[in-house]
Amino acid sequence: MPDWIVIGGGITGISLGYELQKAGFSVLLIEQNQQLQGGSSLGYGGISYWAGTTPMTQQLAQEGIALQRSLSDELGSSTEFRELDLLLTLEPDANRDEVLKQYTKCAITPTFLTAQESFEREPLLDRDNIGGALLLPHAHINLDRFVAAHSQAFQQLGGEIIYTQVHKLLVTGDRVTAIRTEQGDFTSEKVAICAGGLSRFLLKESAIEAKVYFTHAEAIDIEPVDFELRSMVMPADTKRYALEAETSNPKNETLWNVDGNELLPPSVDAGAIQFSDRRIRIGQLSRVLTDPRAAINPVRSEADIRTAVTSILPKIANLRGKWRNCLVAFSGDNLPLVGALRGYANLNLFTGFTNPTLYVPPLSRRFAKYAKGEPDPIIDDLSPQRFAIT
Repeated sequence: MPDWIVIGGGITGISLGYELQKAGFSVLLIEQNQQLQGGSSLGYGGISYWAGTTPMTQQLAQEGIALQRSLSDELGSSTEFRELDLLLTLEPDANRDEVLKQYTKCAITPTFLTAQESFEREPLLDRDNIGGALLLPHAHINLDRFVAAHSQAFQQLGGEIIYTQVHKLLVTGDRVTAIRTEQGDFTSEKVAICAGGLSRFLLKESAIEAKVYFTHAEAIDIEPVDFELRSMVMPADTKRYALEAETSNPKNETLWNVDGNELLPPSVDAGAIQFSDRRIRIGQLSRVLTDPRAAINPVRSEADIRTAVTSILPKIANLRGKWRNCLVAFSGDNLPLVGALRGYANLNLFTGFTNPTLYVPPLSRRFAKYAKGEPDPIIDDLSPQRFAIT
């Protein structure tokens, strides 16, 4: 019997599994899909190490970017890490001072660029349809390569991966006694839920409550092109975060427990990133449907994404591509849920990461040391027990 079962093999699960195995634990990782799915398959891969606004998040940001810069060497396989500019575009009628106020607490202050200066930095931008942009240092990884590199290193250390669907957790008293899957039941001393947007659904199926939520995220993967998008482009006023804040309000908790609810109208944050193979990902549309398996109209969603992106990146917006969607987890305070769940002696959460590429690597490493008995006030502060279940 392994020391740990880690449920979920995306960026969070494979990173945590690797760090636990490296720390000397035996780990079984259970993942539903052999080909990467979920938020790890549709994310931009950006690393916003400038964005920490508190001593804790700024410390984790420093640890996170340092780890990302060195992980390819440690793992023996490239994550395609690179440094690049981030341009946060302003709408033509945006109040520059009001937008800048949102970034005053960040570890690195953005530089304002006029529309012309933004165009000179990124010639694919439509300078007539933006009110300028905020320039920030940024970094990027290929999430597929990140997961593949960790998977290889994890298995070389003796970790085991089983590809099967998890149905529920079997609980007796205050302990998870087994993980029920399509291939049968698996047991371990401790369990970590790293299932991203499916975490809430899995816990609900097991009659376990936790303050973790999810959006349905949608984007379009554009086929490889023969031109270059120099920067990562995103809006300065991101609607997704406001959507998450409103829908995780305690007043909506009962609505989350009923499938079929849409808590707010969807929002679109027009942005784009180009990968090393010349593909471009554009998006992102976010919607809050309480059913993780809710049907979505891809034709309408694709049209909405393309319309939004056309206003800032017209050369890219209507190129041939494929609409894709996934679930993205979040918590009620923009911080992840890391650690033991109240009332369960051996059940841990490692989910709800709004900025996973930055925070997952250092928190995986910290959690593994914490599991060995090393005190860590940051892990304590991120405990799911900071949210009361009513």
